[in-house]
Amino acid sequence: MRRVSSRSPNGIIHGNPVTAYFVLTYTISWAAALAIILPYWMKGESVPKLSGLMMFPAMLLGPSIAGIVLTKAIHGTEGLRALSARMRRIGSVRWLATFVIPPGLVLAVLFGLKMFGSPAFEPNLFPMGLTFGCMAGFFEEIGWTGFAFPAMRLRRNPFGAAVSLGLLWAAWHIPVIDYLGAATPHGKFWLPFLLAFGGAMTAMRVLICWVYANTESVLLAQMLHASSTGALAVFSPAHVSAGEEVLWYGVYAVLLWITVGIIVMRWGTALVKARSASSASR
Repeated sequence: MRRVSSRSPNGIIHGNPVTAYFVLTYTISWAAALAIILPYWMKGESVPKLSGLMMFPAMLLGPSIAGIVLTKAIHGTEGLRALSARMRRIGSVRWLATFVIPPGLVLAVLFGLKMFGSPAFEPNLFPMGLTFGCMAGFFEEIGWTGFAFPAMRLRRNPFGAAVSLGLLWAAWHIPVIDYLGAATPHGKFWLPFLLAFGGAMTAMRVLICWVYANTESVLLAQMLHASSTGALAVFSPAHVSAGEEVLWYGVYAVLLWITVGIIVMRWGTALVKARSASSASR
């Protein structure tokens, strides 16, 4: 058998698959985003909102390409077949109920803030937002759940892996953060919005990893991601100020973390319920 040098590209990838994944993902995604906005920067012009939004579908290439390329490089053709199988698996249909969590919490936050705060928090209704959700869920989870999370949980408990992945996932959005939501650009609220958005996305990543840990279904992860992004795109209030947008995203993040806390109390940091001795012996 031919020995693979630890200094060769294949050796580096095999020895550091998680690092290789994030380097490749960020490089592809951020380069694609830069390619769209660079012409405006070179002319000294501000980036139109439509062009800013177009960075997001371009960035979807990063997680999907990195996930597929590294799965093939590390696990070969059999690995790609296994990934394909996980993208077709559903498992127990009871996990479909988790899809109501994102829209349910988004609407609860917005109606609550409208009732006790400002009419500006009136939920919008933009059905085309489901298209954005489906695109993001399908392409991103090929990498985040199909490759990154399984590799990361080999070295730490699933909850820790999920939080780390969530933070890196949130940071991945930085090039488009000023084009997300209705109150764009966010101006002096850019950093607070990034923190509120990042808090929500990190908690959502734990929920996605929780579903995957119990089902090994990339398909369910894709669908829950689609529910999350779709809910934000469909219901985000259209007339909030930048400060109000930070507020409602922050409240949404708190509710998501409360949900995560309940899950960890019931399932533990493994995110799965341990089988009883009698069940394990069957």
